[in-house]
Amino acid sequence: MSADLSQLVKAYDVRGVVPDQWDEPLAELFGAAFVQVTGADAIVIGHDMRPSSPGLSRAFARGAAARGVDVTEIGLCSTDQLYYASGALDLPGAMFTASHNPAQYNGIKMCRAGAAPVGQDTGLTDIRELVESWLDSGTPEPEPVTPGTITQRDTLEDYAAYLRSLVDLTSIRPLKVVVDAGNGMGGHTVPTVFAGLPLTLVPMYFELDGTFPNHEANPLDPANLVDLQKRAREENADLGIAFDGDADRCFVVDEHGDPVSPSAITALVASRELARNGGSGTVIHNLITSWSVPEVVREQGGTPVRTRVGHSFIKAEMARTGAIFGGEHSAHYYFKDFWNADTGMLAALHVLAALGGQDGPLSALVAQYDRYTGSGEINSTVADQTGRLAAIRTAYEGQEGIEIDELDGLTVTAADWWFNVRPSNTEPLLRLNTEARDKPTMTRIRDEVLTLIRS
Repeated sequence: MSADLSQLVKAYDVRGVVPDQWDEPLAELFGAAFVQVTGADAIVIGHDMRPSSPGLSRAFARGAAARGVDVTEIGLCSTDQLYYASGALDLPGAMFTASHNPAQYNGIKMCRAGAAPVGQDTGLTDIRELVESWLDSGTPEPEPVTPGTITQRDTLEDYAAYLRSLVDLTSIRPLKVVVDAGNGMGGHTVPTVFAGLPLTLVPMYFELDGTFPNHEANPLDPANLVDLQKRAREENADLGIAFDGDADRCFVVDEHGDPVSPSAITALVASRELARNGGSGTVIHNLITSWSVPEVVREQGGTPVRTRVGHSFIKAEMARTGAIFGGEHSAHYYFKDFWNADTGMLAALHVLAALGGQDGPLSALVAQYDRYTGSGEINSTVADQTGRLAAIRTAYEGQEGIEIDELDGLTVTAADWWFNVRPSNTEPLLRLNTEARDKPTMTRIRDEVLTLIRS
C-alpha cells in the first residue's frame, strides 16, 4: 500500500497528532524534502513550547543538514518571529507549531526566503509527494556532500526592535493592558516587545506550557476569552489582548471587557497604514470581513481589494497588488513592511499606539470602525454541502436587488445585508457569516439561511 500523507499535509501546513500521525523520523524526511524542493543552501528553524516541538525541530534540522544545508536554529519563538528571521536573514524557514490545536498535535509552517509562503500550490504538494515516495521506496542516499552546520542564534531582541521601528509608541499616554498568552508563545515575546513602553502590563498565563492547563490557546472561541474579559474589568484596564498558541494572531477586548471585532481592528490598522503611506495604497480584506473595512479604506483614500478566505490567497494578493496591509476575520493581519507575512504582535502595537495617541476609551475609538451587526461564524454539519448551497442559491437568485457571487462559497448581497456560506475543506460543515445594518435584519437573515442549511 502506497504511503498517503494527505491527512497530515494540509493546504497551508503540516499538522497532525504526535506520534500517531507523525514523529521524528518523518520530520527528518520533511527536512530533507524541504531543502530539495526549495533548493536552499541554508535555512532557519524555530519551534513553540509544545513538548514534542524541540525533538521534531531538531530531526528536521538533521534531515536538512545531511544534504549539505546549513541550519540556523532560533529555538523558542512565535510564528511571526520565525517569519522575521526568514525575512531579515533572507532564508527559507520552518516553524514547528500546531497553533491553537490541542497538546497532542504538532505541525510545520514552512516558507521560502523572505517569508514567502509554502502552500499547496507553492511547494507543499511537491514536498508531500517526495516524502511519500521515500516512505514507499526508501530514502535515497544523498549525493556525497559535506554535512551542513547546525548553529543557534537568538533573534528575539532583533525581532522586537524591528517591530518597534514600524510603530511610533514614544509619545503615547500611559496605558494599563492585560495580556492573556494562553500559556503560548506570547508569554515569550510580549515581555521583550513591550519592554520600556509606558504600559502597565498585567500578564495572564505567561508560563510556557504546551499542555494548555488554563484554556485552549484559541481566542477565536469566545469561551477562551472569558478569563481575559473578567480580568480586564477587575483591573480597570484600558484594554486586553489575547494571543493564540503560536502568537501570530491577536484578539482585543475593550475597557468593558467587550470583544472588539477583528474587522474593526482591520479597519483601524488600515487607516493608520494608509496615513503612514500618504493616504494611498491597496488594502486586502477577505470576503467575510465587515462592510466597514472597504468603507474605511475608501474614506482614507485607499483601494480595497476583496479576496478569498485563507492566508495563501491574502499573501498572493498582497504580492500581486503591492498592498500595504491585509486583514482577515480570523485576526490574521498582514503587513507589506513585514514581508507580506502575518503578525499579531504588530497589529497589537498599532492598537496601543492608536489608543495611547488620544484621550478616549477604546470602545469609543473602535466605534467608528464597527458600523454594522454581524452574526459571527456559525457552523452546521450537513450531509450534502453542494446540495445545500444549490438550495440556498435557488432561494435568493432572481430576487430584485440581490447580487450573488461564488468567489468563495456563496455570497448573497442586498442593500441592507449580506451573507456568505462556505463549505469546510476538511469536515462536513457549512460555515455561515452574515451582516446587516441593524440587529433585527441580521437576525432575520441569519435564521432564514440557517433554516435552508439545516432543512
